[in-house]
Formats: sequence, C-alpha cells, structure tokens
Amino acid sequence: MSNPVERTTEQNSALLAIDELIKFAFDKGLIKGADIDYGRNLLLKQFHFDEPYNPDIPAIHMVAQGQAAAEPQVMLDTLIDYAYSIGLLAENTDTYRDLMDAEIMGLLMARPSEVTGDFFDTLDREGIESATSEFYQLSINSNYIRMDRVSKNVYWKQPTSYGEMEMTINLSKPEKTSAEIALAKLMPPPSYPKCQLCRENVGYAGRINHPARQNLRVIPLQLNGESWLFQYSPYVYYNEHCIVLHHDHVPMKLTKDTFRRLLDFVDEFPHYFLGSNADLPIVGGSILTHDHFQGGRHTFPIEQAAVEEVYGHTVHDDITLELVNWPMSVVRLRANNSSLLLNSANDIYEAWKQYSDAEVDILASTIQNGEPVRHNTVTPIVRRRDGQYEIDLVLRNNRTNEQYPDGIFHPHPEMHHLKRENIGLIEVMGLAILPGRLKEELDQIASILTGDIALLEMIRQQPDHPLAIHLLWIEHLVEAYGTELDHDQATLTIQDEVGTKFAEILEHAGVYKRNDEGRKAFRRFITRMNYVLKS
Repeated sequence: MSNPVERTTEQNSALLAIDELIKFAFDKGLIKGADIDYGRNLLLKQFHFDEPYNPDIPAIHMVAQGQAAAEPQVMLDTLIDYAYSIGLLAENTDTYRDLMDAEIMGLLMARPSEVTGDFFDTLDREGIESATSEFYQLSINSNYIRMDRVSKNVYWKQPTSYGEMEMTINLSKPEKTSAEIALAKLMPPPSYPKCQLCRENVGYAGRINHPARQNLRVIPLQLNGESWLFQYSPYVYYNEHCIVLHHDHVPMKLTKDTFRRLLDFVDEFPHYFLGSNADLPIVGGSILTHDHFQGGRHTFPIEQAAVEEVYGHTVHDDITLELVNWPMSVVRLRANNSSLLLNSANDIYEAWKQYSDAEVDILASTIQNGEPVRHNTVTPIVRRRDGQYEIDLVLRNNRTNEQYPDGIFHPHPEMHHLKRENIGLIEVMGLAILPGRLKEELDQIASILTGDIALLEMIRQQPDHPLAIHLLWIEHLVEAYGTELDHDQATLTIQDEVGTKFAEILEHAGVYKRNDEGRKAFRRFITRMNYVLKS
C-alpha cells in the first residue's frame, strides 16, 4: 500500500484524517514531539493500515506543515465512517460512534499520572486558576467535552419576578435508539464500574449501556482529610462545570462533614462554587449511589437574587443570615470565619431535619411500614464572595401524597409536559435543563402560532400524537396569542411562556410558598434558632 494510487478514496481520506488528527493533538498539547510517531502508529494499527498516507514524509515534518484544525470532530467523523465501512463499528449510531470516538482520542493523550503532574506543576508555578483553565481546555481538546454538541444547546435568558433566569434545552447528551435501549435492558446489571462516577471509569472502553471514558482524566484532592477526585462534566451545562467525586463508591449522605468538604474545596478553588444535590429521592440528584458534588466557574441567578430580609444571631456577631427573593426556600449564611459558618450551617440543617409545621404542610417524617421515614433535607451551595464565605441552604422536603404522588414539593402534574424530572442542584440555582425533545416540539408548536391549523387539528384528533401532552397548553397559547404571529414572534412568545413556567416549577419545589402564610411560616423556623430580624 506504499503507492497512494493503489488506495481507495475512503482509505486516502482516513489516512489524511490520521495525519490531521496527529497535527491537532500536537498543536493542542495532547501529545509532545516525542509522541508524534508513536501516536500515528497507534492510529494506523487501530484502522488496519501498515503505513501512513505518505511514508516518505517524517511525522515530525508532517506536523510542522500547515495549520492544525481548531477542533477534532471532522477528522474523527471521517475515521469513524471508515471504521464502519470496514466492519470495525457494529452499528452506525451515536452510541457506537461515541464509543469509538473516545477510543481514538484516548490514544492521543498523556497517561493519568502525567496529566496530574502537569496540573500540580501549573498550580505551583501559576496558581489554581491557571491550573483549572489548562485542565478544562485539555478536557475540551481531548473531545471528552463535546463542544460540537454543547454549541447546539438552545439557550436564552428569562426575565422573572426573581430576576433573570437561564434557560437551556439540552442537546449535548445523545439519545439512544429504541433498539439500543432494548438491548441495554437485556444486559446484566453493571458491576464494573459500579456507576458512571466511579474512578474506575478513567480509561474504560465502555459498552452499549455505559459510556466510553478513555479520554477522561481526573485530579486527586484531599477534602476533610479524605480522598476525592476532580474532573469536568462531559455535558458542561455552564462554564467549567466540574464534578468532585468520592474516591470510593459510597452513597450520598449529607452530614456536617459534607459542609466541611464544601468549605475545604472553596479554600483550594476560591474562583469556583461547589454544591451538593440533596441526599433523598425525588428532591435529590440522578445518582445517589456515589457521593459527589458539582461546581464550576459561573454566576447563577440565585446569587444575583435580591435580599429580602437580614437577620443577626443573638450570640455570634460575625454570622449573617439572609432570606432572598427566590421561588425556593433559601437560607443564606455569610461569615468571615469558615468554622463559624460550618457550625451555623450544620445547626440549621440538623434543626430542619426534625422540623415540622403542619400549617404549611411540612412534615419532617412520616411512619411507613411501622418505621419513621425522614423527609426534610437541604441542597447546600458554597462560594466565596467579597472576602467572605457564603453558603445557601435550600430547604427541601420529599414527601408525597395522593394528590401529588411524584412529590408535594416537586413539579406538579400540569408542568410534566415540560419538566417531570427531579429539580436538582443546577436548577435550584436558576438554570433550567429542559429535555432535548422540547427543541422539535416547541418548533412545531411555534408553527401553529404562525398558522399551521392542520397540525393543531391533528393533535386534537389523535390522543397518541407526540404533541398531545402539550394540548392544553397549546390551546392556551392559541387563545392568548392567536395563529398569525411571524416566526420570530412565535419563537420568543413560546420561550417566554416556557421560562415563566420554569419559575412556577421552582415555586412548586419551594417548601415555603411565596405568600403571606408561607413567609410567616419561614420566619417561624428562622427565629426559633436565635436569629433576629435586622432589616
């Protein structure tokens, strides 16, 4: 195969893609000069080639020629298409393509120990902000963070009575085909790695029901004297969206140690916030089996919400408690001393776990099968601001009843056509993560507002129509806005309606409602813990 004319067009394209991918990897610092021949040979073997496109040109010379691509996806797609054509890919679906995507990029990365060494070298020389920026860029360049998908997310800002919230329709996490879902159900429960957060994911090849992670790298941390790991989320819902996970597969449990870990983290990463999902079902995150936090470099709407009331403590002058104008029930503590903040936050948390107020439907626990079941917990968020430590304790309760079997303080049934999932940490802070299905559904609903009456009639007549879940809402939109809007007007109108509903969803999740009765009840809880109103 030494003569290029003997190759097919597909083979030549694949070999050129290998050369361009090597050039990209060198340009972005994924590999060094000494790794160029080695990396190219690994890729040649991966795709069953004996030699490169032009074996007479040394690899180092090849890399020096021309400008490297800005991102790797075009080369990766070319190689994955070629892999499918020669039978290296079982099926040409997003799931199988992603498995090979990670495999390819894993061949062009430093070992985990080298990445860790580079992180701490940069930390020592240039400080933590440079170290995280460099590590974040590595996660992007290695295609672990798929910026080509993230860029497709729909995003807008939504004015509300609580300030400007952020709205996203998430398109960065690929959906599986029905056949893949059916196949995954037939597979035995995973035993290795135990979950998608476990440290054993680093370098793991993946399978149909578990993503490939050959291009994942993590950084070891010590929080509260324990071993933790730091990485970035592959879906980056916001800037530098990171995950901090326990070294071992242990379940989430909120204790005083949780607050210590959060405070330790912002001591080491003062430019980041860190928060935890609640530790109970319904109000917790999607993975409660592995203790972890989420953080990053982003200012969320909750931080910019107006302060409604300020309280001081009858004993500790240095602690300030604030209630903010927010649809959920937020206790904000601020202090210069992290130990004081730790103890104050834990006191409130322990009090809340046992606190009931039947007048506003808050019960700390109920008896189920003869045993008490706890319902109260918090979603904690820690940050540094204006030289102080700050923690938001968002009060949560996961009780259900006959009227609200999915959760009393959970999106109510009339909202399920837009959002039925748990309200987790990110949405608590005012960034909506709406399901990807809404992109096409909202576009179709916009077409009704611009005159597609035939579609409206079809939805009315077909209970199994994909848009039937929105029918009551669509009828409201048609009555309120008519069917003669232009495309831009229809799009903005629907976005505004969805954003308004998101604020209402957060109100549903708030344990103290935004009315006089709810405010009085909230104050009853605060003042029983030796806090007095200052303003």
